Amino acid sequence: MWDPAAGGVLALPSGRLVRGRGLRRPVPPGPEPQFGLYLLGRTPPPTSWESRWLRWPDFRLPADRTAAAAGLREAWERAADQRVEIACGGGRGRTGTALACLAVLDGVPPAAAVAYVRERYDRHAVETPWQRRYVQAFRGPGR
Repeated sequence: MWDPAAGGVLALPSGRLVRGRGLRRPVPPGPEPQFGLYLLGRTPPPTSWESRWLRWPDFRLPADRTAAAAGLREAWERAADQRVEIACGGGRGRTGTALACLAVLDGVPPAAAVAYVRERYDRHAVETPWQRRYVQAFRGPGR
């Protein structure tokens, strides 16, 4: 599992740990992820671990919301027993939005999920009004 003291790691109410980061920064020290979900407008660089790419342009919302909901649910499920990383270019807007959606899947009320992530991950997470609305409306697949 991730070490929450290392920074950039969000602890969800269930105890699941998910590392958020910006891809423009070097990979943090410590163990590699076992699964990565990358939120970018173009194909991410290759990784040595299993990963998925969601087409998600900077400051926007996912291009395919059904695929996004499925990818976020997969990341949340894997975080139960794997090291999961979610990342975008800067590690705040798209990553924060995705982490807030994982918090919703983990039982945080949608209206409180952005504040939850800002308090525990990055105070600037979720950068735009439409990203906040996306989190508030998020239920994930099958919910």
